Amino acid sequence: MDTIKSIGYPIYFSDSLGQLANFIKQSKYSRFFILTDENTGKHCLPLLNEKLAGMENFDLIEINAGEESKDIDFCIGVWKMLIDFGADRQSLMINLGGGVVSDLGGFAASTFKRGIDFVHVPTTLLSQVDASVGGKTGIDIDSIKNIIGTFTQPKAVFIEYDFLKTLPARQILSGLAEMLKHGLICDSGYWSLLKASDLKKPAPELVYYSVEIKNKVVIEDPKEMGIRKSLNFGHTVGHAVETYSLLNDGGKALSHGEAVAIGMICESFLSHKKAGLSADELEEIVNVISGLYPKYSISEDIFAELYTYMQKDKKNQNGKINCTLLTQIGQYSIDHVCTEDELYESLKYYTKIQYATFR
Repeated sequence: MDTIKSIGYPIYFSDSLGQLANFIKQSKYSRFFILTDENTGKHCLPLLNEKLAGMENFDLIEINAGEESKDIDFCIGVWKMLIDFGADRQSLMINLGGGVVSDLGGFAASTFKRGIDFVHVPTTLLSQVDASVGGKTGIDIDSIKNIIGTFTQPKAVFIEYDFLKTLPARQILSGLAEMLKHGLICDSGYWSLLKASDLKKPAPELVYYSVEIKNKVVIEDPKEMGIRKSLNFGHTVGHAVETYSLLNDGGKALSHGEAVAIGMICESFLSHKKAGLSADELEEIVNVISGLYPKYSISEDIFAELYTYMQKDKKNQNGKINCTLLTQIGQYSIDHVCTEDELYESLKYYTKIQYATFR
């Protein structure tokens, strides 16, 4: 698999950690910092240390694993560590981890001393096909996802497929939701390929293809003024359900991908109602997703709370909830205003789908 060129930076696939070592050796950074969480510190850092053997001038910053770490308090902690370690504007931040590490680390680096360089070494399927590519950084406030952030491109991304071997099945499914989304919005052939593949262990070629799809979108629209809004499919409802689960389910909260899978079902229903998606294709999408993800219990008693979270979504315009919908599998349509009643109807549709109960 070739290196993919993005907006001023490369995305490496072959011998990616060796490429990272060469990147650092050839650079003029005064020192570098590795941001990780306790999971990637345990499972992934040893391999990285092996590749960086003999290099000096680096320090390790570790955060707690989980979405709860992606807030301003942890960000302040990262900034303080950089200050304590004596980081200057010629320093490099290496974000070794999943989406939380990529988002938080990119935001902390892009704002520290008005910006230091950073690279991503994504260790989860979700971060490899989504969070590490495209230049979005961000933190959550009051459980509103990514409400504070910047558009800042990394200097490089290093995708090491072997890291996926350390992941539990549930984390693979979380990243798979974004891959399914890529097929649904942009490429019906890729969607068909995914359906025919062993999705418990997505092949390296599938990871590469998903990155290629997302990269083409963000190159054309880096600041999300048009085509990049296609990547929001499933995320209006999905982010609301994810926020609710994080606040109410404790250690059993939904993963990002599980929530987006729910969002894609609801927004596929809205696509059928509002954008021309056929009943057959709606059924196909629901059958695929319901065959992969366990069902989450959503009672009508929480619809109003979910709607409140949707009202705070950063994608909204003029106080109206804005969705990306499908016209058919492989084609999208942006800027659909969805009413409270329509969103409730989509949630009711999800609750009536017959498949295994989540808990």
